[in-house]
Order: sequence, then C-alpha cells, then structure tokens
Amino acid sequence: MEKQRSTTREENTVFIGNKPFMNYVTGVVMQFTTQAAKEVVVKARGKFISRCVDVSEVAAKRFLENAVEVNNIKIDSEEFENKEGKTIRVSTIEITLIKK
Repeated sequence: MEKQRSTTREENTVFIGNKPFMNYVTGVVMQFTTQAAKEVVVKARGKFISRCVDVSEVAAKRFLENAVEVNNIKIDSEEFENKEGKTIRVSTIEITLIKK
C-alpha cells in the first residue's frame, strides 16, 4: 500500500501516527540538527492530519525558531480497500519544512 519514494525524500520524512506527540517533534528536530537535513517532510493520513500540523508548528516555531519555516503544504486523498473489501478514500497531508 505504501508508495515508493526516492531514498533522499524517504530519509527526510516523518510519518505521523499513534506514538506520543513529542516523539514526532523530536524526530523532525533531529533531522535538521544531527542529520543536517535541508528539508523535512511531515506526512499524515486521516485522523492524524491535525497532529501533523501541530508537530510541524511546534518544531518550527518552538524548537527551531528562526531556523526553519514551512515551505509547502500538499493535500490529497488516497483510495484503498479496507479489510472488508470496501473501497475507502482517506485524506492526506504533506508539510514541507526547510532551513531558512
């Protein structure tokens, strides 16, 4: 179900899910600080979209203030089959953060 991505994009991508909120914020901050990434993409689907926005904002405005900014926001939807065989459409978001 996962789409193939280039390795550089995948390395600098944080997928939002059920883990504690600060784990994701730390992940984003670590990409910029220890891995020297110029760009980090924060991705989420469905009910995790609002958490994705929160993680991006906290990382950029609290932890990496004046060092990182939102460069791009992409919204879309994906269609897939659930366990019962029914086709479902789920919203997705990608927030791209870049070093200033």
